[in-house]
Amino acid sequence: MAQADARGWYGLFARGARDWLRHNEKLREAVSSQLPDLAAVADAITSDAPRAWRVSTSQLELARLRLAQGPWQTGAGHGPGQPGELLREAGTNDGVAADGGSGDGAIHAQLDIAMDDVIDWLWEAFQLPDLQACHEALLTHAALERDGWNQRGARSRLDRRRTLAQAVKRRAVQPGGPAFTNEDLRFRQLARRPRLADAAAVFFVLDASASMTGAERRLAKTFFFLALRGLRRQYRQVAIRFIAHTTHAWEFAERDFFQVSGEGGTVASTAFELALACTDTHYRGNRPYRDSGPNCYLYYASDGENFSEDRVRAGQLLSVLCTRLNFLGYVETLPGLPRAAASEMTRLCAEQARLGRPIGCARLASPDDVWPALRSFFMARPPAGVAM
Repeated sequence: MAQADARGWYGLFARGARDWLRHNEKLREAVSSQLPDLAAVADAITSDAPRAWRVSTSQLELARLRLAQGPWQTGAGHGPGQPGELLREAGTNDGVAADGGSGDGAIHAQLDIAMDDVIDWLWEAFQLPDLQACHEALLTHAALERDGWNQRGARSRLDRRRTLAQAVKRRAVQPGGPAFTNEDLRFRQLARRPRLADAAAVFFVLDASASMTGAERRLAKTFFFLALRGLRRQYRQVAIRFIAHTTHAWEFAERDFFQVSGEGGTVASTAFELALACTDTHYRGNRPYRDSGPNCYLYYASDGENFSEDRVRAGQLLSVLCTRLNFLGYVETLPGLPRAAASEMTRLCAEQARLGRPIGCARLASPDDVWPALRSFFMARPPAGVAM
């Protein structure tokens, strides 16, 4: 009887745990669905203070039994049902404004969720594409590893199983002795040893020319901001460099990069040349990406326009960059209606894709496209020449 009661109580506990897990999954779905609105907050990028995003979600209510009210009927249904689905009478019109009544309705709660928690959720399944183990001696980090046992150590590291085994061995040889002595104690020892790191260098390159409107710059910076926060929370060693260009290219600090705007024409080859120089000087040293060295990535955001006489130079540098990089992602900002013909940068990237180079493309027409662009670039290595 007691065993049957125990099984019943365990069933109640398991039901509560399942309800909690389902509610947690619903909360994550709510965050994902509202991500474009959260990312569009004006000061989400420039603010240094820890931010909390406000998310609207359904309130979790514990299941309870209650007496029937009114002339209710009983019956059996044959249609499909989902866990947590709310069953209503036929003819109800939920969510539409109407006169005041006495019926039940859904309750929504406004939750303040830390931005870092949201980024952690979103980046659980993300990774840098084609990430290789780094074998550079300078790019290792110290990690704590087990290093045998000792008779002295911290109480929290006491190995009870080995201590008991030592006591049993001693009493087998010396019967009648104490149950435990200090010589029986065994403590786990830890040592710091260098471990190879998945080191990576990521270049964020922005077209800051006059052809980029304010809406286009906001889309590009929102993409860079969410990618930056995710990379820094996901990877221990990642160097991120920020480059912006008009007819010349400059390297910026992080805060200045997210506030930069420029005037003048667009010469994309200047940014590619600066990124290539940084790659060869600090990371690759003219080695292809399959050789030993840090993993290198470049993500370029532009409206697709480029000076016509710069096409040959930009194509040559882009071709060389693709041999140095694990992956190159191109983000084209197109607020409003899409173009009828492919842009200059789209054609250059398409040429590299036809050669089988590790390159992918995405279009940003609205804040709703930021999350799909991140997913296409960081879920796994996209196939060469991802269509936009």
